[in-house]
Amino acid sequence: MTNTASTSPTAKAQIGVTGLAVMGSNIARNFAHKGYTVALHNRSIAKTDALLAEHGSEGSFIRSETIAEFVDALEKPRRVLIMVKAGDPTDAVINELADAMEPGDIIIDGGNSLYTDTIRREKAMADRGLHFVGAGISGGEEGALNGPSIMPGGPAESYKSLGPLLESISAHVDGEPCCTHIGPDGSGHFVKMVHNGIEYADMQLIGEAYDLMRRVLDLPVADIADVFAQWNTGDLESYLIEITAQVLAQTDADTGKPLVDVIVDEAGQKGTGRWTVKSALDLGIPTTGIAEAVFARALSSSSGQRKQAQGLAGGTAGTAPADKDAFVDDIRAALYASKVVAYAQGFDQISAGSKEYDWNVDRGSLATIWRGGCIIRAKFLNRIRDAYADNPDLPSLLLDPYFRDAVESGVDAWRRVVSTAALMGVPVPAFASSLSYYDGLRSERLPAALTQGLRDYFGAHTYQRIDKPGTFHTLWGGDRTEVEQ
Repeated sequence: MTNTASTSPTAKAQIGVTGLAVMGSNIARNFAHKGYTVALHNRSIAKTDALLAEHGSEGSFIRSETIAEFVDALEKPRRVLIMVKAGDPTDAVINELADAMEPGDIIIDGGNSLYTDTIRREKAMADRGLHFVGAGISGGEEGALNGPSIMPGGPAESYKSLGPLLESISAHVDGEPCCTHIGPDGSGHFVKMVHNGIEYADMQLIGEAYDLMRRVLDLPVADIADVFAQWNTGDLESYLIEITAQVLAQTDADTGKPLVDVIVDEAGQKGTGRWTVKSALDLGIPTTGIAEAVFARALSSSSGQRKQAQGLAGGTAGTAPADKDAFVDDIRAALYASKVVAYAQGFDQISAGSKEYDWNVDRGSLATIWRGGCIIRAKFLNRIRDAYADNPDLPSLLLDPYFRDAVESGVDAWRRVVSTAALMGVPVPAFASSLSYYDGLRSERLPAALTQGLRDYFGAHTYQRIDKPGTFHTLWGGDRTEVEQ
């Protein structure tokens, strides 16, 4: 297809993209590759011209310099995808577009916006007769170009016009698009937020597995790369395991050392992990694996504290396992079980958010669209899809027969890994918290009874009894008799 780069008033585009940094440029090219004419806009016209100069021959594009030109280049109902920085910049572009658009037109925010902002924006645009779609897009730069996983929320009516375009550029697995309508207003960005939280947990678990092999077993980095490559041929097969093997196999050209040894051990974050944990707290959902992953990144960046604490004693209680191969297999089992916990907690949060905001999110469809394009794509998402197909009201992913068997078969290995790490002084916060969550979930009785008794003692917060209905309080400051409230 030749580059039209048209400015003709008769040429109309099916989709417009504003914000032509790498993600925006790649997604615009993706639309063009699928045969759509794409209107291009950027605050800096130089970026528009750079895209056309380098990639204009890849499809049909319409160049614009102003919002008015940009909007005029679109067929009706107009569909505009915003790919700019979340927050105030997004609001500014939305308002500028809204002033130039007409009732029935569609504005799509494809950035990592906070879902509560999306709820606010959707209401404001609806009041102006416009459709607003918050669309989570996962897959990074490569996915944007070759097929991401897309999670659009917003009015169902808008999906009739927008859906075919988004589905065509998304990744496809077994002929199915990795894109579906998630639900009303902020549901798409909420689901993408939790997706990113699971991604945090997944990467932290992988890091802990690597650290155990490095520090407990003293395996060379190249050997650990081979372990991850081997794991990627089994039940742990996933994009993150695949690229872990590649990163660990990379040698630094300057020093000849493994690249991982010359990277500063401070992990950055852009906020979606913290948003996930804050939301989970508000919803009362224990996303312990995700929370520990966020905290681990924060600790890694506390370089001043860590440097001064390096002389603290670690103890001498532990010894390395004699059978290295057996312990590597234990780590694999612990990684799989902890990964299941991370997904189970994430899906619990999605279920709670869906109920809180009346979104009616289909958890099985999320497993379907996460199988390709996105960062957390993994073989076992097929199993998650099957689990929710068999039981749409599944209380916890850990209660699905397949995942229950998988975790129970590895629980002894899981305990050996966590206990060995503790004895050897190697931090495994995500492994350990995931195991504690599992043990808490399966416990017939928890010490929360004592917690509630203490709360009643100092704050008269009352309690329920196991042997009769009602709400009760003990007169702790008096004769300590029990009264019904």
